[in-house]
Amino acid sequence: MAKRIVSSLLLAKLQPTPGTDPVPTAAANSMLVSNLKVQPLVAGFAERNNIQPYFGNQGMVYTGAYSECSFDVEVQGSGTAGTAPKFGPLLRAGALAETLVALTSAAYAPITSSLEAVTLYYYLDGLLYKMTDAKCTMAYKIMARGIPKISYKFTGFQADPTDTALPAGTDYSGFKDPIVSNKLNTPTCTLHSIAAKVQSIDIDMANAVTYINRIGSETVELTDRKPSGSIVMELDTVAVKAWVTTIKAGTLAPLSVIHGIGAGYISTFSAPKVQVLDYSLDESDGIAMVTAKLAFQPNAGNDEVVLTFT
Repeated sequence: MAKRIVSSLLLAKLQPTPGTDPVPTAAANSMLVSNLKVQPLVAGFAERNNIQPYFGNQGMVYTGAYSECSFDVEVQGSGTAGTAPKFGPLLRAGALAETLVALTSAAYAPITSSLEAVTLYYYLDGLLYKMTDAKCTMAYKIMARGIPKISYKFTGFQADPTDTALPAGTDYSGFKDPIVSNKLNTPTCTLHSIAAKVQSIDIDMANAVTYINRIGSETVELTDRKPSGSIVMELDTVAVKAWVTTIKAGTLAPLSVIHGIGAGYISTFSAPKVQVLDYSLDESDGIAMVTAKLAFQPNAGNDEVVLTFT
């Protein structure tokens, strides 16, 4: 029987214990996502290569497998300052620590140890695919007149699919309606102390996530991150900002993007040390534009890009 994509559901729940499925539910752990792509089986094989007196394949021996899953989530706060957004577990699975200050803020800052993982359930019209011990890399994407989003790519342990009905009780109420990025809704975007007129900003956390299968050990490891990105903004005078001089000097300075209106709905991307690597010229709507590559460095450590909801 054909399977209908519209009958799909993604669940995600923090997994405190490695190898132990925390059993996410539709009522508590439904994720509102777009651009969902699932590869349930990424298999490895060892090739046989014996000497034989004729051409032909000799077969492959299965060595192990893992799963991958990618999707986008709209960036919007919980609606209550100091309360984590519903997609908080996804951020935590990307080597970000959650710090909640009651009635004030929910902050997500990079960490290097005590990393967390999630379990993902993907229901597809009567089938259930599970991924446990999943960790991710992520990228923040902000575009003028577009909805800010976070793109995730998860790697985790694979489980064979089962014939399982779509659960009842799906609840997306924790996901608040987003607003687009524009002059009103995104009042602050500064790079190297310049109030930029921005078309888009991309920040890729570039986490290194690897499935490892050795004798006596099978793990999903997040081993490094090297955040990078780009910004597309209007070209201005050298007097306003001498970008060529900045690039040649290797100058490090902050980036700040504030998006949203009203307590519980404001998100802030802050980076203390951003290096502009190069830039090229283009145009948009007949206006000269600059596309600049960015590299993000830590200041005190584990602070190169911090996302805060207030």
